[in-house]
Amino acid sequence: MDNIKRKFPLQCPACEAELKVGRLFCASCETEVCGTFSMPLLAKLTEKEQSFMVDFVKASGSLKDMAKSMGISYPTVRNLLDDLIEKLTKIEKT
Repeated sequence: MDNIKRKFPLQCPACEAELKVGRLFCASCETEVCGTFSMPLLAKLTEKEQSFMVDFVKASGSLKDMAKSMGISYPTVRNLLDDLIEKLTKIEKT
């Protein structure tokens, strides 16, 4: 059971509204911070989208290199990036 990777929830399981952060906890000194905080923009992306962003930065923004390392076509990588740009734009407007 300890090897199961939990997914960070982005939406309420009951109503699908955006979740907010309400408590932060330091495992080292047991300090707690409570309140209502919005998640950072990139934390609102799925794990797969976040991985894409990391790969994009590691590839110095080269979609050609990303296509090669991902084993998919350049247009497919371009479409993934365009979809991500559109999603980020929508998130910023909310």
